[in-house]
Amino acid sequence: MGSGCSTLSTPTPNHTLFYSLSSTLPINNKSNSFNNLPTSPFYSHLPNLSNTSMSQFSSPSSSILPLNSTKSDSFETQQQISEKPIFNPHDINPNLLQKLVYDALVWCSLHGLLVGDRTAKKSGTVPGVGMVHAPISLLPASFPEDHFKQACELAPIFNELFDRVSLDAKFLQDSLSRTRKVDEFTSRLLDIHSKMIDINKIEEIRLGLHRSDYMLDAQTKSLLQIEFNTISSSFAGLMCLVSDLHRNLLGLYGNQLQLDFRKVPENASVQQFAKALAEAWREYNNPRAVVLVVVQAEERNMYDQLWLSDVLREIHGVTSIRKTLAEIDAEGKLLPDGTLAVNGEAVAVVYFRAGYSPTDYPSELEWRARQLIEQSCAVKCPSIAYHLAGTKKIQQELAKPNVLERFLDDKEDIAKLRKCFAGLWSLDDTEIITDAIERPELYVMKPQREGGGNNIYGNEVKEAMLRIQKGGSEEDAAYILMQRIFPTVFPALLVREGIFHKDHAISELGIYGAYLRNKENIIINEQCGYLMRTKVSSSDEGGVAAGFAVLDSLYLS
Repeated sequence: MGSGCSTLSTPTPNHTLFYSLSSTLPINNKSNSFNNLPTSPFYSHLPNLSNTSMSQFSSPSSSILPLNSTKSDSFETQQQISEKPIFNPHDINPNLLQKLVYDALVWCSLHGLLVGDRTAKKSGTVPGVGMVHAPISLLPASFPEDHFKQACELAPIFNELFDRVSLDAKFLQDSLSRTRKVDEFTSRLLDIHSKMIDINKIEEIRLGLHRSDYMLDAQTKSLLQIEFNTISSSFAGLMCLVSDLHRNLLGLYGNQLQLDFRKVPENASVQQFAKALAEAWREYNNPRAVVLVVVQAEERNMYDQLWLSDVLREIHGVTSIRKTLAEIDAEGKLLPDGTLAVNGEAVAVVYFRAGYSPTDYPSELEWRARQLIEQSCAVKCPSIAYHLAGTKKIQQELAKPNVLERFLDDKEDIAKLRKCFAGLWSLDDTEIITDAIERPELYVMKPQREGGGNNIYGNEVKEAMLRIQKGGSEEDAAYILMQRIFPTVFPALLVREGIFHKDHAISELGIYGAYLRNKENIIINEQCGYLMRTKVSSSDEGGVAAGFAVLDSLYLS
């Protein structure tokens, strides 16, 4: 990738294009009446929300309070202001706005669009105690339909790419060799990977539940990839509900807002992820085995995960159990035939919703459990190789010239992937370091971490580059440098903890993908719905669970 990034002036928040009403999403629903709204099949037994009388709300607040726990990913952005909007949600009549917020909160409560309340002590451990609606955008975010289609078409290509990368042990070990020296967490993961190589551990059944995150650069109108997630790709459960919420709200109020619910695409991510887990369970071929969901000890995003377990049970007849890594260490054992048994139950599939962060390994117990899982014949989602393939350093290596050709044969597929790559560089590039010192606002420093809140921005980039330039340490190996993306700012209505406020925001699109392979047989390789996250434009970080962003959906333009 080239090193040049054009300078963008620091924008002043202004009204921008939020909804474009010039095109129609081709969904087979002719009526715009609420009674004929489409609903997701899994939620069809739930009642549609009728218009509800209004009570008074608190005045809008500009503060967004953080939630604890679970994986959440970061935005790396500056903002670019666009033209005056066709529709500005900040101008909605106050009475109509209060009705929208009230009905949205009722809908969230009735349909399970929930997270744990951070103020309730048991909210992260006891289901049904201390629940609050998930942080949401009141109305969907505008997004060009052609770029949405582009992102969806990339999903199967990225799925195949990362499966092949996971099989190249030498590439993983060599690419991360310098990182190992300065990053203890990555070093421990590589140690487990090395042990699996030494015992010739082969993953015949490979399952990946991925999410590729993108932003639309306002200056170039290009869809650029932020990162590719191979572990704990969250919100597949709740995102189905957000799309349904917005379609229902526009069904109720679309005429007044001049918005068409059919332009909000349906989202079946939870059903498709559950189908992939169920297919992996079937390939394992033990009808008495369970799916093991690896979780954090306190998980306020448990309802997102429990939706997935519920679909597994109700639709596919597959039982799942939830255990922390410490519990797996205490209750798990490896049977002579390689079966992983936890508390006496055979495990067919291990689905990680924890284990991506150093904080998930507070002692040697957790590392012992992770190695035990890897040694077993259970299907891992992800395996240690898949986990390593999703690191930032591997993302940067794949962006180098001629590296994609090592893993993919189709030249058109390679060209499609390269088109969405943002600028990515290692910190042994002196030219890039010099430019980052001079123009730090155009770069983001990213460590080998998941979960948000780990990146370095602005003047801190300059300070870090100056330290690296002086030399004397290998700090540079712990980071990569990425082009900072400049998305459009738009006026938005954000709702958190029952309070809405008006702000200017930016959005990030995530495309889910599932890949399942048994030896040479590819069973699933498909795009599986989407995640839209919106956050105030003044914040660098963007994790939903970390308190920076809200869940959103798309309004295709």
